[in-house]
Amino acid sequence: MAKVRKKERWFNKLRNKYRLVILNDETFEERFTFRLTRMNVLVFFLSLAVIFIILTFFIIAYTPLREYIPGYPTIDQKKELYRLNLEADSMLNAIRQKDQYLQNIKNIIEDNEVIHQQPQTPATIDKPDTTAMVRSAEDSLLRAEFENAEMYNLYFTEPGLKTESSRYSIRDFHFFRPLNGIITARFNSAEKHFGTDIATVYNEAVKSTLEGTVMYADWTLETGHVIAIQHKGSLVSVYKHCSVLLKKEGDHTLAGEAIAIAGESGEFATGPHLHFELWYDGSPIDPEEYIIFN
Repeated sequence: MAKVRKKERWFNKLRNKYRLVILNDETFEERFTFRLTRMNVLVFFLSLAVIFIILTFFIIAYTPLREYIPGYPTIDQKKELYRLNLEADSMLNAIRQKDQYLQNIKNIIEDNEVIHQQPQTPATIDKPDTTAMVRSAEDSLLRAEFENAEMYNLYFTEPGLKTESSRYSIRDFHFFRPLNGIITARFNSAEKHFGTDIATVYNEAVKSTLEGTVMYADWTLETGHVIAIQHKGSLVSVYKHCSVLLKKEGDHTLAGEAIAIAGESGEFATGPHLHFELWYDGSPIDPEEYIIFN
């Protein structure tokens, strides 16, 4: 019974009401009056702590302030890591060539056969040999069907290679998929979202969808590293939120050539992805109508 009474007293103390009065020190006039309980004060400070924790989490997760916290990589660190990776690969190749050179000197001294083949890098070793591939029967039938369909075509120029007197059509182009990934946001002109968001992993290569010339390659605060390519027929492709740009303004690109590295640069980025846009005759178009992303 004594323990129950102590618990009841402790709970009743939390519910006891108190009055907080703010007085004028000279006239003793009441300015403000608050009726409080220990329970109300406890709930207020707990709520304030939870709001502060949630606010801190969102500030760290979605603002550039996270770069000042140890453990979060910055854009400059990613660039430096990519540059060091290229230098390490070049140094490794140079070491292989020097080792082969020393081995050839040793072979000459010992009157052995000189090695003329260049040492292979891991990238070349892993490449499959496509010279021995045999065309399947289904592939031959598909080729024959396509050739028969084009036999009586009245147009004598290939798609995408129209003469100056004829007008380009967007259906004439064979687009290359810029990135492998999952679509997280689709084209929506009503919401001013003029492209397709494709989620991917870090350091995934972004490829040019068509042959063209780089007309813009720079950094913006909202969309990070951005590269835009001018193609034939008044067609422009735009690639945003890249971590590293591999091309600069004025460079010529081929279809399927790597032009950037995917990332999450810019304030509007919510993870590693590519924001891909297509503009035709100065108007945005839905890329999913012409490209199969997954």
